[in-house]
Amino acid sequence: MAAHEEGGNRSLAEWIASLDPVRRRALFKNITEEECDALNYDWSFWARKNQLPPDGDWFCWLILAGRGFGKTRTAVEWIRGLVEGDSPNMAPKGAPERIALVADTMLDGKLTMIEGESGLLAVCPKDFRPIFNSSNKKLTWPNGVQAFLYSAETPDQLRGPQHHVAWADELAKWRYVEETWSNLLLGLRLGKMPRVLATTTPRNIPLLKKLVDDGATCLVRGSTYDNASNLPQSFFDQVVGQYEGTRIGRQEIYGEILGDVPGALWTRDQLEQIRITRTPDFERIIVAVDPPVTSGAKADTCGIIVAARDGKGRAYILKDASVQGLSPHGWAKAALGVYHDYQADRLVAEVNNGGELVENLLRQIDPDVSYRAVRASRGKILRAEPVAALYEQGRVLHPGFLPELEDQMCALTGDGLVGGKSPDRVDALVWAVTELLLTAQNRPKIRNI
Repeated sequence: MAAHEEGGNRSLAEWIASLDPVRRRALFKNITEEECDALNYDWSFWARKNQLPPDGDWFCWLILAGRGFGKTRTAVEWIRGLVEGDSPNMAPKGAPERIALVADTMLDGKLTMIEGESGLLAVCPKDFRPIFNSSNKKLTWPNGVQAFLYSAETPDQLRGPQHHVAWADELAKWRYVEETWSNLLLGLRLGKMPRVLATTTPRNIPLLKKLVDDGATCLVRGSTYDNASNLPQSFFDQVVGQYEGTRIGRQEIYGEILGDVPGALWTRDQLEQIRITRTPDFERIIVAVDPPVTSGAKADTCGIIVAARDGKGRAYILKDASVQGLSPHGWAKAALGVYHDYQADRLVAEVNNGGELVENLLRQIDPDVSYRAVRASRGKILRAEPVAALYEQGRVLHPGFLPELEDQMCALTGDGLVGGKSPDRVDALVWAVTELLLTAQNRPKIRNI
């Protein structure tokens, strides 16, 4: 064990795996099958030090780390420890009775927090596994402890319920992050030691920076490489390697909160000024599409943006429905799906690379779609500048947070690229706002000089 302590942040399991075969066999020579099964569910054996709960009477534990760090498994094991009563930091009266599980969307919560490979159903032992009732979004353990799943898309769901503890997953992706977070904290009023664990890959948003700077936050930082022993080498060769030395790599691999890009058309502070939580009635809704040139797993993203205009000449970006890795039929179906969901008045699509093929593809699926083709006659930056000017005037508003889209907006500079790639989401945004506010009948006096 002393030798293991010298190994730094490695887990005990990693230390044992590093031993020569003779020493490993000696350690496990007399272990029984029952002991082996118990060891399999012993998180203190498998966990790295930065995956174990902090000591002390903390309220917020924030794990700010890159993709693949093991944030989900860490949170699930923390919940499991609380439920089973084995956590060293448990309240004296034992397990909490009500737990809040808050995800970016209800689907993300179901697929990641509950049913994922590292989710609660997979990690809990068979003889103490919870039952998930998908109709009321509730998990129930054999000892009566209950966990309730919530979505950050509907923050008012958290306005009434009370909880002992909470797990907030992918906090930096939440659509209505401030409102959801405040409602969650106001409901943490059961028991003697309410507390919250927030796990997220970072983004430059005010709430996250506030939590990081708060001396009462127990902050854990980490990178994808911390969990290298549990990730395939091909993931590092083919995925991680592409982003080494880039801004997106600093965020998605090393878990850094990045500042604004010098010269970008939009800034984080500017976007915070136009963020709203309520929307008026709309007189027009459109879906704008920036189709990818290629298809397949490594193809560019198909930018799909839903936007609306009110009666006072203001535009609202309602949804970033962009998709990646789909066939042409797949992204066309996705675009038409949001077109019908929002009962849009028109779908516009850039056709520089697809020509009539884009319209033919859309009409094969929906012959009656109200469609207009748009063609770029100027570069991306020249097309984006009038839209950025409308943002400065407060004429384009964001209901909630649109993380991937806003990341691209705040990274778009003079070369028209984001991280060496086409800003597909921003391109669709520009077409959407142009259609709503910069067409001939609505064009304000904005000129490029």
